[in-house]
Amino acid sequence: MSGKTLTRADLSEAVQRKVGLSRTESADMVKLTLELMSEALVKGEDVKLSSFGTFLVRQKNGRIGRNPKTGEEVPIEPRRVLVFRPSQLMKARVNGEDGK
Repeated sequence: MSGKTLTRADLSEAVQRKVGLSRTESADMVKLTLELMSEALVKGEDVKLSSFGTFLVRQKNGRIGRNPKTGEEVPIEPRRVLVFRPSQLMKARVNGEDGK
């Protein structure tokens, strides 16, 4: 593992290089894309990116959890969680397979 994290700035720079937009336009494009994805997820819609994967929101029911240090039972509130399911192509890429 390299420990490198891909940031919004890295994405903006890549868009700038590949598409030829200005630095500001590239940053705005990345920002808008992420905002649109976020808005869809907040509404409960799935976000599917072909050859990449699907982001979806799942509802988790409340339950009783346990504090591992004290053993004390603690109620866990119902909540929505964000889930990412990679596509088969992405799984193959991550595992070093050709995937084409």
